Parts: sequence; C-alpha cells; structure tokens
Amino acid sequence: MKTYRIHFIRHGLTVSNEEGRYCGITESSVSPKGRRELMEKMNKFVYPPADKVYVSPLKRCVETAAFIYSDGYARVVPEFREMNFGVFEGKKLIDIKDDESYKKFLKGGLDNPPPNGESLRQVVQRCFEGVDFVIKDMMREDISSAAVITHGGIIMNIMGCFGLPKYPPNDYACDFGEGFTVLASAQMWQQSGAFEVAGKLPYFREQN
Repeated sequence: MKTYRIHFIRHGLTVSNEEGRYCGITESSVSPKGRRELMEKMNKFVYPPADKVYVSPLKRCVETAAFIYSDGYARVVPEFREMNFGVFEGKKLIDIKDDESYKKFLKGGLDNPPPNGESLRQVVQRCFEGVDFVIKDMMREDISSAAVITHGGIIMNIMGCFGLPKYPPNDYACDFGEGFTVLASAQMWQQSGAFEVAGKLPYFREQN
C-alpha cells in the first residue's frame, strides 16, 4: 500500500503579524524580519524535498513557497486559505477587546462565526476538501511527497481534526516557517478521513 508524505508548513512572519492584527483573508506580505527568519531556518534546519507544492492563495503563503521551494511550481488550493475573521480583519486586540461581538466570538464553538465572517465548521469542511484534493492529486500524478504552505490556524485544524493520534488543535500550534509531516494512505483516508502525524518540521540538519 503506497504511503503519501505531506509536509504542512506555516507561512513566514508578516507585517500584520508583527503589528498584532487579525490577519485572516486580509493580504499581508512576509516582512523583512520574516524573510530573515526563514533564511535562518533554511541554514540551520532542513526542509524536506517535495515532488509538488500546494499553496494557499494568499500572498504570504505564495511568497513563502517561492522562498523555501524556489525550484518548484506551486499549485494554488483555495481551500487552504486562512479563516475569514469578518469585521475583525485587520484589527488589533486593543481595538476590539471590549466589543460584545468579539467577546461572543471568543466563546468558541463550531457555529459561532465573527460578524460577516466564517464559522469554524465551514473552515473544517474546506480543510477536509483541501486535503482530499491533495491526496487524490498525488495519486493521479503518482507522486509520493508534497508540501502544503498554508496558515497556522489551518494547520491546527487539519492536524486536530484528521491527524492520528488524536490531540486538541491547540497542541498543533506551530511557529512561522514550521509545521508537521503526515503520512497518508488512500485506504485510511477514504475509510476514516484520517492520516498519521509523523513529526514536526523543519528537521535538524545532520552533523558530519
């Protein structure tokens, strides 16, 4: 039975991240500091090779994919975009912390979207669709390894909802330029909608 190795990697630090703003579907480029951090990780660690690269349509992910996998073609997968935070997009915590709609949103739940935003249930559904597309596309093209450059919240939900062993999504929080490798088989995915979480990345560089 063929195993498909997929590397989920969070984009680099952005200008909005540095400013502490809610940055879901809002566009924000990888900052100069973010590029330096990615370069430091590439020098110190190893990003695994990938036969194909898949990427969120937001430019911070496209930029990160081009930075880490400069020789690879990145296939845009809209389902891997970050959550739409609605009226909170671009806002700092200090600006909205006393807003009653924000307090309600913080209570969580699958069907508790921010005003004009996206519910967690909608996010989880499209995460499933995105992973399903990648695995089927890898099968069609007969490739064994792929990288997915996406967002921290998306990685947390993908790992928490579909990864084995089961852990809460917050346990899969990862820093910029970091992520997880998963091992998927067609049978396990089709029967259970699950894959095995194999470990964190990037990997330590072996010393000679």
